[in-house]
Amino acid sequence: MSDRAVLPTNVTPKLYRLYFNVSFDNLSFHNVTTIALKVNDPSVDTITLHTVGLEWGPVKIIDAPIDHTDPEFQRAVDPTKIEFNEEEQTATLHFPKGYLATSETHFLTIPTKAFLNNQMAGFYKAKYTDKATGETKYMATTQMEATDARRAFPCFDEPNLKAPFIIQLRSHKDYQHLSNTSPVDIVLEDDDKITVFEATPAMSTYLVAFVVSELECVKSDVGRVPVTVWATPGNEQEGQFAADLGARTIDFFEQTFKIEYPLRKMDMVAVHEFSAGAMENWGLVTYRMVDVLIDPKKASLNRIQRVAEVIQHELAHQWFGNLVTMDWWEGLWLNEGFATWMSWYSCNNFHPEWKVWEQYVADNLQRAIGLDSLRSSHPIEVPVKNADEINQIFDAISYSKGSSLLRMTAQWLGEDVFIKGVSAYLTEFAYGNAKTEDLWNHLSKASGKDVNKVMNIWTGKVGFPLLTVIEGPKKLTFVQHRYLSTGDVQPEEDETIYPVFLSIKTKSGVDNTLVLDEKIKSFDIDYADFYKVNNNQAGLFITAYPVKRWATFGKQRAQLSVEDRTGLVADAKNLCAAGYIATPTFLNLVSDWKDEDSFVVLEQMCNSLVEMRVAWMFEDAKVQDAYMKYLCSIIEKRVSKMDWTFKETESYDGQRLKVVLFRMGSVASVPSVVKAGLEMFKAYVAGTTSAIPVLLKTIIFAIVAKEGGVEAYEQLFNLYKTSENSDERLAALRALGKFTEPELIQRTLGYVLDGTVLNQDIYLPMVEMRSSKVGVLALWEWTEKHIDEVIERLHPSSPLLGHVLAVVISGFTSYQDISKVKAFFEKKDTKGYNNSLSQALDSVEAKAQWVQRDSEEVEKYLKEKKFLA
Repeated sequence: MSDRAVLPTNVTPKLYRLYFNVSFDNLSFHNVTTIALKVNDPSVDTITLHTVGLEWGPVKIIDAPIDHTDPEFQRAVDPTKIEFNEEEQTATLHFPKGYLATSETHFLTIPTKAFLNNQMAGFYKAKYTDKATGETKYMATTQMEATDARRAFPCFDEPNLKAPFIIQLRSHKDYQHLSNTSPVDIVLEDDDKITVFEATPAMSTYLVAFVVSELECVKSDVGRVPVTVWATPGNEQEGQFAADLGARTIDFFEQTFKIEYPLRKMDMVAVHEFSAGAMENWGLVTYRMVDVLIDPKKASLNRIQRVAEVIQHELAHQWFGNLVTMDWWEGLWLNEGFATWMSWYSCNNFHPEWKVWEQYVADNLQRAIGLDSLRSSHPIEVPVKNADEINQIFDAISYSKGSSLLRMTAQWLGEDVFIKGVSAYLTEFAYGNAKTEDLWNHLSKASGKDVNKVMNIWTGKVGFPLLTVIEGPKKLTFVQHRYLSTGDVQPEEDETIYPVFLSIKTKSGVDNTLVLDEKIKSFDIDYADFYKVNNNQAGLFITAYPVKRWATFGKQRAQLSVEDRTGLVADAKNLCAAGYIATPTFLNLVSDWKDEDSFVVLEQMCNSLVEMRVAWMFEDAKVQDAYMKYLCSIIEKRVSKMDWTFKETESYDGQRLKVVLFRMGSVASVPSVVKAGLEMFKAYVAGTTSAIPVLLKTIIFAIVAKEGGVEAYEQLFNLYKTSENSDERLAALRALGKFTEPELIQRTLGYVLDGTVLNQDIYLPMVEMRSSKVGVLALWEWTEKHIDEVIERLHPSSPLLGHVLAVVISGFTSYQDISKVKAFFEKKDTKGYNNSLSQALDSVEAKAQWVQRDSEEVEKYLKEKKFLA
């Protein structure tokens, strides 16, 4: 606590009144913030609060009761001095000695003004093109989390300093006004409109939201709470899916938690420029356009599921984060881990045919393992003290590892008991703040088990365990060490003993009673010729079996669940990458399972094989060609005679299977798949809009780009610029990053900075550039020249900057590259993205070690299998 850069507590906010006058003529705003303050320590004559990027006017303070409404402030007092601290983003106001002791409450009024910024933080402008006129216009919208409310209005910008907000917006009358709550008064004054909103519940500053823009809407009243989706004119009709799902989701969460959603409405807004996927502002959720607007008849299955998951994630936050908020930012996982788990839980309720818990193993679980296997990872509950550190923990640890531990806990306690404990937790801390131990206490009470003892280790310590299995006659011995993707864990990094639920499956069934709570421990188990540790991959750990056991698994696919098979593929890849097994062991497992019929397992195979291809990207061309032949051997027979059309009668599983097979064929450059993709694209751009199945469009665009050529580039760029379908635009933008001709790479990178590509999307073509050697090198050279422009555009407080730079760096594969990157950034102020740099460099080191360690083994394997002469 003492290390946190927190505000003095001599005063605390009890009510905010916010007035914003927005001008679209010069894209600016005037604000008057009035804060009712409770004096906790009358001996202190200063008030310190957060502010950054705002021009202040004359400040006034008056001692008055909390219900004070006097607009004249006849008795107001001026501060004797105001000190601004740019580093800490604060202002300290000094008042006459003893003045704050004159009353228990004071009203502080601060007028400010600023231009709407273009950095997607605070109160900012989002550019768009009017669909009817082609005119460039702007939305005025907000993004306050984590610490950017201070960019919109002076405030006590800490999560545990909750207060109600009464918000008033003024603009030209043609614009819609939205905020967290419902309007209570709308006044027209000449050409202006003034909207006053009802008071919010007590809430944190990061949840304040308002939007001023030309907007149209669609509504849903299928649930108790009316849900409205807003978008700029011409886009609103694609909001009906979100509106209906949102209404049903709120009902579902109310029933699940036995706590009503406390506001009278839910607005969801599609924002044209948005740094994250969405933001859970209480009663006014804001979204990136593609994460809320969708026509299910024209969208891929992946995209439909993505939109559903994002909507349900944000609505889960209305309870986890909004109603009950973490006490400080080290508890962020209580917000994000829960919202992630609840979104999958809710998706499974509405769409059991999606089999989302099977997909979870290849998705969130692997994302958590990927980041937490790096030396530069951090505990779920990581000490954070200032804004620069806070913004860097919005990562896969808070979201994916957090939700993975909740999944593990729910399976340990039982889902019903888990939900019962969660409901009690929400009820006790409603409208307040909570800590992790508060959750564990309620789960312990609901289950009768010591959840604190088990889970505090998982949330308080970095990393996760690698379990090495030693087989004996009717006995299994387990040894645990911390897993690092570099395979070089040091003694001081390996001191944690994680409590591990082994959940061992044999032919006799599943034993969920066994717990590994020591460094090494043996269990009497009659496993005969079959056993699998970590049933359904419920636990967050990797299992290293004896080498012969992997060959046995290759013949036992039918005895393993989808989750088990997915987990084994992922574990095998992770083990060989870190040097615990030889890479051919992983390749043999994939070969043994090449007839796999689950799209989830195949997706994991494809992801793992692509990881290996990328790691070997800078190696000898003959070895790379041989590896591509190996990939073809896995998939070519299955895809060579497939029909790539989709029928309405096909099952969800069947459609997803066909998509992943087509993707694997494209990754392996199977001639029949490449030919099919090129032919479909040719017909499509010639005017046959039905030529490309919606579900294959992204893959086909990538195939076209890999084949290259200026004509194909122009066609894809035209689709990006002119298509009215957001799926298609983004698929085209990604594909522009797949071209390998140097002049086309430079053209794409030029679009990244000249405004052609929205700030929120600049990473999309960059991600694809990492798939080729020439792309990786060109991307780095471009970054060396333009790093300052990138930082200026993306703003260091945004997680997006760290993500973009991680994309740039993580394509490298050698120690020489690591040295080059370190030398470059040594000259830069990396505050705000230093964690992302460290994690990206760790991932490069892991690849470098993998290739250095196993290149000879892989070459030998490819020769033995006749893929390499």
